[in-house]
Amino acid sequence: MECFSYFRDRTKCTKQRSAPIFSFPSKSGNSSTEKVDESSSSTITLRGAKSSGSATSRRSVSELYEEKGQYLRVFSFGDLAQATNNFNRMLKIGEGGFGSVYRGTIKPVGGKGDPTVVAIKKLNRDGFQGHKQWVAEVQFLGVVEHPNLVKLIGYCAVDGDRGIQRLLVYEFVQNKSLEDHLFNKAYPALTWETRLQIALGAAEGLAYLHEELEVQVIFRDFKTSNILLDEDFKPKLSDFGLAREGPTGEQTHVSTAVVGTYGYAAPDYIETGHLTAKSDVWSFGVVLYEMLTGRRSLERNRPKSEQKLLEWVKMYPANNRRFGVIMDPRLESQYSLSAARAVAKLADSCLVKSARDRPNMSEVVEKLKQIIRVSGEETSPSPEGSREDVEISSAEEKPPRRMGVSESAKRRMAHLVKLSEHVDGARGRRFLIKQRQ
Repeated sequence: MECFSYFRDRTKCTKQRSAPIFSFPSKSGNSSTEKVDESSSSTITLRGAKSSGSATSRRSVSELYEEKGQYLRVFSFGDLAQATNNFNRMLKIGEGGFGSVYRGTIKPVGGKGDPTVVAIKKLNRDGFQGHKQWVAEVQFLGVVEHPNLVKLIGYCAVDGDRGIQRLLVYEFVQNKSLEDHLFNKAYPALTWETRLQIALGAAEGLAYLHEELEVQVIFRDFKTSNILLDEDFKPKLSDFGLAREGPTGEQTHVSTAVVGTYGYAAPDYIETGHLTAKSDVWSFGVVLYEMLTGRRSLERNRPKSEQKLLEWVKMYPANNRRFGVIMDPRLESQYSLSAARAVAKLADSCLVKSARDRPNMSEVVEKLKQIIRVSGEETSPSPEGSREDVEISSAEEKPPRRMGVSESAKRRMAHLVKLSEHVDGARGRRFLIKQRQ
C-alpha cells in the first residue's frame, strides 16, 4: 500500500474543520513512498508525484475530497465517548484488526431534533497500518455517494496527551453483514430472491465505483463481511480502508503491494501486484459462489477436495446434471434451477484467468437483472434430478414457460381421489353390514 502521512491535528479538536488535511498517494502507479511537505496545515504539497503520461481533465480523489469533504461532521472525542456510554462493551457490535465498532447515538447539528443511531469505529492506537486505512476511509467515503455504499457521517482525529485517537462515524446498518446471514446458522437462511437482490445491489455499488465517478475507485477488499445489510436487506459496501484510485491516462493498472483477504484476491493481482478494476470482478465471482453454496471460500474443516470452494464447484459445472449438488441446502430447493445455473455461469465469467476477459461490473449488473427476470417468471423449481433439471446455455436464453401442475400429477391426484372414494364406500358397506347383524 502507499504510505499516507499522519494527520496532524494542530488545533487538538478545539476547532472544527470541514475536512482533515491529508497527503495523498501519487497517481504514477509506483509503490514507492512519497514525501509530504507538512510545513503548512492549510495546504497539501505532494512531492515525487509523476505525470501519468497523458493530459486528463479528470480530477483526482484528493481534488474531489477538497470539494466534498466539507460535508463531513467533525466530532470531538468527548462527543463520541458520550454517544457510546464511554465505549461500553455492551454496545460493541463488531471488531477487527483495525479496532472496534460500537453502536452509538449522536445529536443532530445544532442540538435540535431527534438523535440518530450510528456506528462508531474506534481505531486501535497501535500500528501505523490502521491509521493509513483510516485515512483511506475518510478519503474515499468523503467523495462517494450511492445507496449501495455505506455513508460516512463524520470523524474524530485527536493528537493529545493520551495519544492519537482516530474514529469514524457511519450510518447504522442494522442487519449486520452478508457473511453473518450466509454462514451463521443462528440467522434464518436468506431466501433465493433476497440473495439475488443482494448480489445485484452489491454489483451496482461496484459498478458505481468503477465506472460512474470522475475517478475510478478499486475497492480491493470485496467479500461477504464487507457487505452490510440494512433493515430491508439492501446491501451496502463498507470498509474502504484498502481502496485505491484506479489507473489514469494510458496506464493499464496500478502497481501496489498485494493486500486483501486470502480466498478473494485475484490470482493475477497476487502474482504481479498489478491492480485493476477486474481484480474486484474476480472477488465478486467468489462471492457469487458463496451465495449459491452457502460455503466460505476456504473451509479447512471439510474434506480436502472440498476445502477450497472454487476447486470444489469445478466438479459440478453449470451444465452438469449434478449441478444442484453445490446449492446451499438451507434453500431447501426453493430456488429457480435455471437461474442458479445462470448465476454460476456469470460467476465463471468473473473468474476467468485473463483479467481483460472478465466482464465489467456494469455488464455484470445487466446479467443479474436478466437472471432476476427469468427467476421471477418461473415457479418454485423441482429438486435435483427432476425433469426440469436440464441444461441452459446462458441467462439471455428465452425464459422457460411458466410450469403449472403436470398432466401426470393431475392423473395421480384423480386416481387418489377415486381410491379414497372406494375406501370410504367400502367402510360404509361394512358399517351397514354390522348394523344388519
